[in-house]
Amino acid sequence: MKSVKLSSGYDMPTVGLGTWQAKPEEIERAVATALENGYRHIDTAFNYNNEDAIGKSLELWLNNGGKREELFITTKLPHYGNRAAEVEKYLNWSLEKLKLDYIDLYLIHMPFAFLCDASGCAPGINDDGSYELDLLTNPVSVWKQMEQEVKKGKVRSIGLSNFNENQIDEIWNNAEIKPCNLQVELHAYHQQKSLRNYCASHNIVVTAYSPLASPGAKIHFQTKYNYSSDKFPDLLGHPVVEKIAKAHEKTTAQILLRHLLQNDVIVIPKSASPQRIALNINIYDFELNSDEMADLNALDRGAEGRIFTFLFFKGVERHPLYPFRDELQ
Repeated sequence: MKSVKLSSGYDMPTVGLGTWQAKPEEIERAVATALENGYRHIDTAFNYNNEDAIGKSLELWLNNGGKREELFITTKLPHYGNRAAEVEKYLNWSLEKLKLDYIDLYLIHMPFAFLCDASGCAPGINDDGSYELDLLTNPVSVWKQMEQEVKKGKVRSIGLSNFNENQIDEIWNNAEIKPCNLQVELHAYHQQKSLRNYCASHNIVVTAYSPLASPGAKIHFQTKYNYSSDKFPDLLGHPVVEKIAKAHEKTTAQILLRHLLQNDVIVIPKSASPQRIALNINIYDFELNSDEMADLNALDRGAEGRIFTFLFFKGVERHPLYPFRDELQ
């Protein structure tokens, strides 16, 4: 497993298992399969509602001789807990669920915030179906509390997710411990070149979620949020990708993941299929040539390629910290 050195001083594996949309009943097997196939990087979030199941798999692996220092576990502060006073509560909750003493990388999941319902495990919803916006959240104050959790030893590295350049800049300019990682939607149709350049200039490592353009997201959005979008591309079946895959005798998924790796991006593909989990990490034994990289780079659609606008959270665009306001205009 290859890794990159974060500015925090810790090594982050360049391929991880994504777990968004993974049901608790399938996640235990998926994590176990991933660990058996050499994965050591597992990505989750409090509001994926699967940390308990992941914790069971991690505990079993550790009890069978695995070493905690070999693992790299990422989780995230939920958008409905995006307040300085809530950071420690949700972090402790995640540690308990994951059965860990520390988190390797803790991210602020979203720059915007919702109020939470009485359970503390879901956002509040208004009578018209819109989300209860927390208009008082302050990402800098949240970040300051994240820094305290690093000093307490509960977290080793801290970073951001779904923040735009200006929002990252505000954190950067007010941070004692600088963000070392940014996790964003990133795939061949949405390559985020400006944002990647910004991160490179600030020594922030970029992680791509939905590196295969999340082929299962459309059904999820329609089922959970009654939200339909026409922006779901079929990158796995794209003729350019298929041609390159044939030349290397690899799957199209492996080509798309390798393309991001060669652009210095960490990838966290999600799968519940044992076969695909094994294939997705098997991308270190070949290299795309300059022409192939250029052909894949040319697939970029810029902002038009974005799938995750978060507009499935009804009313989110009214939040002052909604990160894609310029694209809506």
